[in-house]
Amino acid sequence: LNIVEFADTDEQEHQAKVAELRRRIDALLARGEAGIIGYQLCNHLPSIETIYGMRKKSVGLLGNAEGRKKPVAFTEDTAVPPESLADFIMEFRALLDGHGLDYGMFGHVDAGVLHVRPALDLCDPEQEVLLRRISDQVVALTAKYGGLMWGEHGKGFRSEYSPAFFGELWEELQRVKGAFDPGNRLNPGKICMPYGSGAELVSVDGPKRGKFDRQIPIAVRESYTRAMDCNGNGLCFTFETDSPMCPSVKISRDRRHSPKGRAGLMREWLRQLAEQGFDPLAEEVALQSRGLAIKGIVDKFRNTVARSRGQYDFSHEVMEAMEGCLACKACTSQCPIKVDVPSFRARFIQLYHARYLRGPKDYFVGTVESYTPWLAKMPKLVNFFLEKEWAQRLSAKSIGMVDVPLLSIPTLNEELRDHRARYFDLAGLEAMSAEQRAKVVLLVQDPFTSYYDAPVVRDLVRLMTKLGYQPYLLPFQPNGKPQHVKGFLRAFARTAANSAQFLNRLARLDVPLVGVDPSLVLCYRDEYVKALGSARGDFQVLLPQEWLLSIPAPSPKIADEATEAEPWYLFAHCTEKTAKPSTHGDWGTLFGRFGARLQPVSVGCCGMAGTYGHDAKQVDNSKGIYALSWAEPLSRLPKARCLATGYSCRSQVKRMEGEKLKHPLQALLELL
Repeated sequence: LNIVEFADTDEQEHQAKVAELRRRIDALLARGEAGIIGYQLCNHLPSIETIYGMRKKSVGLLGNAEGRKKPVAFTEDTAVPPESLADFIMEFRALLDGHGLDYGMFGHVDAGVLHVRPALDLCDPEQEVLLRRISDQVVALTAKYGGLMWGEHGKGFRSEYSPAFFGELWEELQRVKGAFDPGNRLNPGKICMPYGSGAELVSVDGPKRGKFDRQIPIAVRESYTRAMDCNGNGLCFTFETDSPMCPSVKISRDRRHSPKGRAGLMREWLRQLAEQGFDPLAEEVALQSRGLAIKGIVDKFRNTVARSRGQYDFSHEVMEAMEGCLACKACTSQCPIKVDVPSFRARFIQLYHARYLRGPKDYFVGTVESYTPWLAKMPKLVNFFLEKEWAQRLSAKSIGMVDVPLLSIPTLNEELRDHRARYFDLAGLEAMSAEQRAKVVLLVQDPFTSYYDAPVVRDLVRLMTKLGYQPYLLPFQPNGKPQHVKGFLRAFARTAANSAQFLNRLARLDVPLVGVDPSLVLCYRDEYVKALGSARGDFQVLLPQEWLLSIPAPSPKIADEATEAEPWYLFAHCTEKTAKPSTHGDWGTLFGRFGARLQPVSVGCCGMAGTYGHDAKQVDNSKGIYALSWAEPLSRLPKARCLATGYSCRSQVKRMEGEKLKHPLQALLELL
C-alpha cells in the first residue's frame, strides 16, 4: 500500500501533478504492469484523515499478529540515500527471508527511511540470540549503502553501534553529552555517555521485557494475552478530549492509569506470582467451587489488617490502578492490540479479594440487580430517605457511594398499567403462529433504565406500538454486568448462565429481543461469550437502533419549518460507539427516515461509566472527566434537543446540569 501526498501553493500546478500521476497509473493498470491493482484519490479532509488514521494505527496493528511471535522494533529506523532504497529493500528482505521470519515493513520513500519489524518471540532465549545476529547483519547492510541505523527516532538498544556510525565525531558527541549531562542522568547508556566517564552504552544483549515475561508460565501468559500482548505503542496516551480512549489517564495524567500502564502492572504482578510459586489459573478454578471457610475469612481479615498497618504488597499498587479504571471498554476497540483492561481487571479483583476482605461498596454495586427490584416496590419510601442530605452523607461514609440516584416515580409498571406490554406470557407466545409472532417484540429489561429511568422504557413501548408492533416486557432477569465490574466472577458466571438459558429459549421463537442500555446489551455479546463460551448459545439482543433499522421505514408526521431546521444532537455512550462504530450513522439514518436531522457531537467519556461516578473515591475524577468534553457542548447547545443513549450519561448530565437528556428513541416518538 503506497500513500502519495501532493502539496502545492498553486492550485493548477497541484492538479496537474495529480493528473499526471493518475495518467501513469492508469497506463500501468491497462497494461497489467507493476503489480498495481488500483488506486483511490482522496481530496476531501475526512477521507484524508481516515487514510492518515490508518497509517497512524499501522504500527499498533502489526503488534496484533496471532501467535507468540510479535513484531519487534530493533531494526526499526534505517535510513539510506533514497536512490539506493529499492536495492536496500531487496537485500533487507532477502536477509530476513533467509532467517525464515515474518515481518512488517513500511517507511518514507522520499527520505529513504525504512521501518522494519521482524516477528520474534523474545520469551524464547534462542530468538533473543537471533535478534543479536540480525541486528549485526542489518548494521552491516545499512553501512554498505551509506546509511544510518536511525533515521527519525531514538537509538535505544541500537546505541552500541553509535561509535561505528559516528566515526571521528563520536568523541565530540561525548563531550557535548558531558557538557549538558555530566552526571549521565538523562537516558543513561542511550546515544552516548559523557566523555571520560567510564560509563557504557546499553547493549543489544541487555535485559529486555522478554527476560521478565518468560518467567511467567506459558499457560498463564496465554490466558492473559490481552495484558501480555501490549506492545507499548502508546496510542492510549491520547489527551484528545473528544476521544473515548481511556478517560482515566486524561484526568489523572498518570500513565499507570492507562491501558499500557495497567497491562504493565499486570504482567509484573503475574511475574511476581510465578516467582512465589503461585498459580493464578489454579486459584481461579478453585474459586469457582470454593465455599465459605472460617480459616479463609480469618486469613483475609489478618491480611486486611496488615494492609491497614502499611504492610507492603505489590498487589496494592495494581489494585490502585485497577480501581481508577472506568471499565468503559474503549481500550478493547481503540487500542490496535485490543488490550482489554476490563477483562483482566475483573480477574485481578477476584484474585485480590481471595486474599483481602471486600468493602461494603463492592457488595452494594455487585448486588444492585438483586435488591433494586425490591426497592422499586416502595419507591416513595426509598426516595424519601435518599432525598435527605444526612442519608447521602451516611451512604458516602459507610458504603463509599455518593449521589445515589432516585427510583422512578411512577414506576415502570405504573407507567404501563393499561398496556398489553406488561402481560408477557411465554406459553401464549409459543402457541402463536409464525405470522402472529412477526409483529411481536420482546423487551429485555436492565436494572438502570427500568427502575431509575422508566420513562425511556415506557416511550420505547409507545414507539413500538405506534409503529404497528406488539411489545412485551420480559420479566426482569439480572444481566450480571455489575458483578463483572466488581470481580464477582463466580456469581457473574451463574447469572450469565441463567440469563442465557432464558434468552435462548425465547430466541427459538424467532422474535426480536431488544434491550435499551448499550452497556448491558453489549455485555451479552462480549462478557457472556468469554464467561460461557459455546454454552452462551445463539440468542441476540438488539439495541433499539438495530431493531428500528431492521423494520420498514415509518411515515413521519410533518414537522413545522422552525422545528425541522433545528437538528437533534447525539451524545453517544462511549462503550457503544467504540464497540459499534456505526452508532452515529445508524441513528442518523433513522432520524432521516423520521424526517429529522441528527448531528453527532464529538465527545469522550461522560465520567459516570455505570457506578464509577458514584464512587466516593472517584467522584472528583468523574466530574473532571465530564468537564473535559461534555460540559462545553452542553453549555452552548439547546438541552431540549440533546440526546444521550446511555443511562449513565443521562444520569451524569442530570447531576452536573440539573437537567436530564432524552434518549434518541424518545425524540423519534415525538416525530411520529
